Amino acid sequence: MTTRHIEGPVALSGRSVLLREFTLADLDGVRGLVGDDRVTHFLSFTARSEEQSRELLRTIVEEARRRPRTEYYLAVTPQEQVDPTGSDKVVGITRLQRTHPHSGRLVYAIAHAYQGRGYARDAVRTVLDFAFGQLGLHRVTAAVGPDNRAGLALVERVGFTREGVLRDHVHTNGAWRDSVLYSMLAPEWRTAREA
Repeated sequence: MTTRHIEGPVALSGRSVLLREFTLADLDGVRGLVGDDRVTHFLSFTARSEEQSRELLRTIVEEARRRPRTEYYLAVTPQEQVDPTGSDKVVGITRLQRTHPHSGRLVYAIAHAYQGRGYARDAVRTVLDFAFGQLGLHRVTAAVGPDNRAGLALVERVGFTREGVLRDHVHTNGAWRDSVLYSMLAPEWRTAREA
C-alpha cells in the first residue's frame, strides 16, 4: 500500500463548502476563529491576539510550501456568498496532519457566527475524501473535548469510531482537559460515505 503527497495547491469542493489554501489576505478570517474564546474553548489552545493570529497565518502559508508536505491546513469558505463584497470569506479551518505515512490527525473549527449551518460536517466529509482518496491514508483520528457536544455528535454522525479517552490530553484555558479519541479507517469511510 502506498500513500501519496499532494505537492501543489489543494482546492477541494464539498456540497456546501470549498476548502482552499490560506493566503496572507485571510487574516480577518483566521482572527475570527483563533481569537474568539467561543471557538477556542473547544480547541487545544487559548484565544490568540491579532499578532499571534498573524504569526499563525504566516506559519500556515509557509507550511503549505514544505516538501514533502505533512500539513494540510485549509480554509473553509461557503459555496454561496456570505460576504456582501463577494469575496470567499473564511468561516472555518481544517487541518489534516500526517502523523505517519499511512495515518493522519484531523482538526476542524467553524467561526461562531457560522456554526449550525452544516459547514463543519461538509468540511470534515470533504477532508476525509481527500485523506482516504488522494492521499491514500489508512487511518484518520480526531480528538474532541468531552464537553463539545456538537463536535462529538458530528464525528459520530460522519462515522468515526470512539476509541477511548485521552486523560489530561491538552492544557488549555488554564486547565488540563481530557479528549475523546475517535478514528476512521479507509474501508469504514468507503461504507460511511455511501450511507
